[in-house]
Amino acid sequence: MIDWLLRDRPGVRMPRIRNFAFDCSDPYALARFWAQVMGQAVDSDSRPGDEEVGIRLPNSQALYFQRVPEPKTVKNRTHICLEPEEFRDADVDRVIGLGAAFVADHRNADGTGWVVLADPEGNEFCILRGTAERANAHQ
Repeated sequence: MIDWLLRDRPGVRMPRIRNFAFDCSDPYALARFWAQVMGQAVDSDSRPGDEEVGIRLPNSQALYFQRVPEPKTVKNRTHICLEPEEFRDADVDRVIGLGAAFVADHRNADGTGWVVLADPEGNEFCILRGTAERANAHQ
């Protein structure tokens, strides 16, 4: 996507994203929610009451949850967009069943678009069309 930026800069090494951090009031509880969403386990040395909790993702990245004293008060300036392996609507239902709240519907009649949800502490995230839906749209 940014190949054109690097074309004239041989030897430039780009950083990678190590984790996506969530400020929250209960790191362990929020990590458990996201572990279920992502189909991963909370780090085995984490316990309820910990100040920091992590979830290692298969791509060597992580979700990181840290306790902060202040509550969330405004819309996130950044957020995670999830792309299910199969179907968006089924994943929306699954994640709502895990405790997410519905925020907004941006689905279009042609199947494009996304759904905005919020985790149990109010952090917004999107669920996009699934991989299977994208493949079917190109056939």
